[in-house]
Amino acid sequence: MKSKLSAILVVLLFCQCNKDEPNAATETNRNFKLGFTTWSYGPNLEDVIDTYSFIANNGDIYTEHIDNSIPWNAWINDSALPVAFTNEITGRANMKIPDKQLLLSVSLLSLNRDELALDFDGTTPEYTHLDDNHIKDAYFKHVSYLVNAFSPDYLVIAIEVNELRLKSPEKWDSYKKLIHDVKTRIKQSYPDLKISESISLHNLYKEDVSNPQAYIDEISSQINQNDFVAISFYPFLKNLSSKADFQGALDFLHELTDLPIAFVETAHLAEDLVIPNLKVSIEGTENGQKEYLETLIENAHTRDYEFIIWWAHRDFDALWETFPEEVKDLGQVWRDTGLLSETGTERPAFSIWTNSLQH
Repeated sequence: MKSKLSAILVVLLFCQCNKDEPNAATETNRNFKLGFTTWSYGPNLEDVIDTYSFIANNGDIYTEHIDNSIPWNAWINDSALPVAFTNEITGRANMKIPDKQLLLSVSLLSLNRDELALDFDGTTPEYTHLDDNHIKDAYFKHVSYLVNAFSPDYLVIAIEVNELRLKSPEKWDSYKKLIHDVKTRIKQSYPDLKISESISLHNLYKEDVSNPQAYIDEISSQINQNDFVAISFYPFLKNLSSKADFQGALDFLHELTDLPIAFVETAHLAEDLVIPNLKVSIEGTENGQKEYLETLIENAHTRDYEFIIWWAHRDFDALWETFPEEVKDLGQVWRDTGLLSETGTERPAFSIWTNSLQH
């Protein structure tokens, strides 16, 4: 859902940020890193710049999340890349935050995670199987281009891939061949880069499928072939609301792997989520958000997590107001999950974040 919305920020990324922003990095005893994605809370250039400044001062890692169209035709035919694509990537790369580690997350899949991402003209590339040579080569070129542009410390080479297994199971085997090929080639080019595929924990834990154990075993096998286990987790999407609920999901995750665990995107509601058109009504409270973050950080300490990335540092009501009507309902899902409210007021969870950042 977030992929379509991310394109709205493209026009905001045509400038260079001041690369001399004050740095809040300090020596800590933490065995994990904390950070945010660069998702802006507002539509204006100053909002974007303020977002990068906030990230620089309140974390030691951050994420550039590239989850929109892929210029398939250009990569397949070695033709000119779309200007919208090159402008977005150049703009983001020019805003790189010094002295912070960087996670680059790249989506292979569409908004619904059931097909390849769309091209910039709204089409899907023709293929017989996902691991067709022209698809593998094009995606390798795409990922290589982005890695060259950002020079990340970590790479999520495909986002929330277990949802393809749920929604288009007939494509799963060819996906595995595709991503193995591309991952191997990227690793050869960048041997020190830590690479993973992310999975959505809320669509793995207690999932209502015909053979849940087979599904869990399949996904567990896939994620354990990576350098680290990359987790997307929004507990409210699974109606999890208490510390016991949160811990149950994390205990389930810990049973799946001995690899380092990284929460590459996560958040929890601080306000009620009511979307009549989607028949969604989920209670959200600031205390519930605080309890989730407390639980997550406690587990990060005891389980030696690699890092935690909170999706949006601040509620993005101002940005949401600019969304086209057809995506406003979807955009509202994550709107009220910031550690700051839409006015910039610090929520109780933010003190948990800052205390952990300093220790």
